[in-house]
Amino acid sequence: MAERSFKKEVEHLRIGAGETFRGEGILAITKALLENGVGYVGGYQGAPISHLMDVLADAEDLMAELGIRFEANASEAAAAAMLAASVHYPIRGAVTFKSTVGTNVASDALANLASGGVKGGALIIVGEDYGEGSSIMQERSHAFATKSQIWLLDPRPNLPSITDAVRHGFELSEASNTPVMLMVRIRCCHVHGSFEARDNVPPKLTVRDALKNPQRDTGRIVLPPASFLHEKEKVEKRWPAAVDYIRKHRLNEHFGPKESRVGIVLQGGMYNGVIRALQRLGLADVYGDSAVPLYVLNVTHPLLDDEVLDFCAGKDAVLVVEEGQPEYLEQALRAILHKAGATAKLAGKDVLPMAGEYTGRVMLEGLEAFMAAHAPDILPDRGRAPNTPAPVPDLTKVVPGRPPGFCTGCPERPIFAAMKLVEEEMGPHQISADIGCHLFSIMPPFEIGGTTMGYGLGPASNAAFDGGGERRPISILGDGGFWHNGLTSSIGNAVFNKSDGVTIVVDNYYSAATGGQDILSSRATNRTKATKHPIAEAVKGVGVTWVRQIDRTYDVGKMRETLRDALTTDHEGPKVIVASSECMLNRQRREKPLLAKAVQEGRRVERPKFGVDEEVCTGDHACMRLSGCPSLTLKMPDDPLRDDPVAHIDQTCVGCGNCGEVADAAVLCPSFYRADLVHNPGRFEKWWARWQTRAIDWLIARRASRRLAREVVR
Repeated sequence: MAERSFKKEVEHLRIGAGETFRGEGILAITKALLENGVGYVGGYQGAPISHLMDVLADAEDLMAELGIRFEANASEAAAAAMLAASVHYPIRGAVTFKSTVGTNVASDALANLASGGVKGGALIIVGEDYGEGSSIMQERSHAFATKSQIWLLDPRPNLPSITDAVRHGFELSEASNTPVMLMVRIRCCHVHGSFEARDNVPPKLTVRDALKNPQRDTGRIVLPPASFLHEKEKVEKRWPAAVDYIRKHRLNEHFGPKESRVGIVLQGGMYNGVIRALQRLGLADVYGDSAVPLYVLNVTHPLLDDEVLDFCAGKDAVLVVEEGQPEYLEQALRAILHKAGATAKLAGKDVLPMAGEYTGRVMLEGLEAFMAAHAPDILPDRGRAPNTPAPVPDLTKVVPGRPPGFCTGCPERPIFAAMKLVEEEMGPHQISADIGCHLFSIMPPFEIGGTTMGYGLGPASNAAFDGGGERRPISILGDGGFWHNGLTSSIGNAVFNKSDGVTIVVDNYYSAATGGQDILSSRATNRTKATKHPIAEAVKGVGVTWVRQIDRTYDVGKMRETLRDALTTDHEGPKVIVASSECMLNRQRREKPLLAKAVQEGRRVERPKFGVDEEVCTGDHACMRLSGCPSLTLKMPDDPLRDDPVAHIDQTCVGCGNCGEVADAAVLCPSFYRADLVHNPGRFEKWWARWQTRAIDWLIARRASRRLAREVVR
């Protein structure tokens, strides 16, 4: 079950010429693919393009009508390898994945693709996940594009520019026989707007048609001596062809006056931020008309030397707005200016931060500093910005830190609660984590896991410790990572090397961390994909003989006993525990609307509700240290004689029961209780509830009267 359905929006992709398309960036990209005769599409989900994969999956029927092949690939490497269809055939293909980790995974296929070159247009749509909101290491796609000589597009974040980039991406690829990378940031993916649509176009040659007449060209295969000729071809033919296309079609844009003492060179993706900063400085109006010349690089590789020199001619200083480090563009522009003997001074990372996301405030302060240094007379109010923000207050001592954590009711939380109980009993173990929701285990209250090396590489990260020792190492692996890379690189590697470690495969029914996309082990029936392939069977298939399947991770006691068994058994070879329970977030997305509809229709609905008896709660909060559930919080007791807060379960509780099971497994206080909340009860239930209420009220009154009598006697 995907995080979001685009079924309604996908129908809008059918509109044709003369109509206006309205929507967000990911839908515009899909529409542009359909309008430009793409023959096949693939990819792997990941921020910020997970929703693009969801759109493509929901549009599979529409693509099939046009003869377009769609594949949800097993990994980014599989997606990039799919572009091999464009090497020998004039078929346009597009794949998408998260960068930079996705690009790293796909590097072998991308490098081979770039070496041999393509005949049909090959477009790689990468989601640039850089900045404070990123979930990965802070790296950029630029280095890979320049290393492998893949042309890199970075369009302005508006729908017309995005759709033009898709069209020119295919045409540039075909004109230069080179794959093209289209970089989209999160704001580009989700920006809303409109553009004039065109008719959807079926591919001139479908993959089915190509199969009828197989083609091959030995010169395109990356094997010496052809591979040596590929490098020469890149420089002598493909690069000049790309430069000619970029210049002829004016892919890079100019805004503002032609003559000025200063100017700004910027990545296309930075355009909105630069214009907004100029507006706040009084140097641009609400329509985007700038008083400062702008040279917008919608193509950041390759650069056009003559365009750079023409823009810098006659200017005293030029600012380069380039997000992230190293400053690839700034270094390249300095080399171009130095080689030509140009006198314009280049500014960049001296007024803008070397690293980090260029937020609105960062952009404003950087542009103001540049203008104040090189053209103070242009700024209003004698060089001071009219909207200069007040200093940012230091809130670190006032606002508590909010580290990332598991969702309410997450089935992964009891796994780590069980691990903490085993750790208390047997001592700490060497534990490696992996990419996915389970990585939250490294944060409080669990603080489990020391490394994370890549998607599906949790057990491989512990390979150095698998040679035998006093305590066995423990590795965490998610179901998404398992099918992505873990089955061979981690589990197969452990079998081959006769490792002695323990691996816990967290199976939450789909690739939950990236939005709930189906994978091989998903329990749901998928009309277009093969699901219901058990992880435990795959593990046995590569040679693991000690395998335990747990179908309800909320059973903390069973989780603890199974893990203890794995750590103490005399069995030789890797030990694998498959811990399965459905992702609670996706389960709630599916069940809440159904339950609400049932209640509205008057049908009987029973829902568990958990609580804490404050009279029994001791207030030591050990339950929270073993749970960390957001719905398990604190409150002051109603008893005026008690000063310490007690545990309390708020209204966000989803009724998973983990808190009570943790308390039971850890032999904590018995203060947790369960009450079943019944909507639209039957007549007998109403009658029985009334009698229960009367009986309870009578017992309460009786106890109160006895207490009063004892006090009188005293």
